[in-house]
Amino acid sequence: MSTFMANKGNIVRKWYVIDAAGKPLGKTAAAAAVLLRGKHKPEYTPHADCGDFVIILNAEKAVLTGRKLDQKYYRTHSGYAGGLKEVQYRTLMKEKPELAMKLAVRGMLPRNSISSTALTRLKIYRSGEHKHAAQKPEAYTAE
Repeated sequence: MSTFMANKGNIVRKWYVIDAAGKPLGKTAAAAAVLLRGKHKPEYTPHADCGDFVIILNAEKAVLTGRKLDQKYYRTHSGYAGGLKEVQYRTLMKEKPELAMKLAVRGMLPRNSISSTALTRLKIYRSGEHKHAAQKPEAYTAE
């Protein structure tokens, strides 16, 4: 018996829908990261991209626990002196909840080329409707 190694030829990608309404941002992002990596599959191979497509709905209804809305900041720096920009998560969740969810998922993926291609399979929507009905996505509930 030989060891199975996943590659592009024998990967079957499925579509999953995660509803973030009323759930913590981090728990939703962690579930999405597992699906994007393919770690829920028995044929998971660490060096191969064997993850699935993930649709996250109701990103604006995801909650941040504790005082993270006031204490947590999204920071970017241009590289120039005085180029630091900070946005409080209360503002970020109000204006761009899709970005907040994407940043959370990206932080839970490894820092390599597999994660950049996995992020292209992540679809995030502010409301509860999506345009991927033709792919027949199935609802995902984390254990």
